[in-house]
Amino acid sequence: MAPAGSAGAEFEDAETVVDGTLVSARAWPDPSRWMREFPTVLRSKAPAT
Repeated sequence: MAPAGSAGAEFEDAETVVDGTLVSARAWPDPSRWMREFPTVLRSKAPAT
């Protein structure tokens, strides 16, 4: 398998990474941080009702 960098990706060693509306985490120990960040992105990007 080729490294992600050859496809133009960048690896960031952080608990949570936000890129626009994409929120991702490194691995299984990081969901608590991911769960805190996800609503923040939703509030900032989703239209208010």
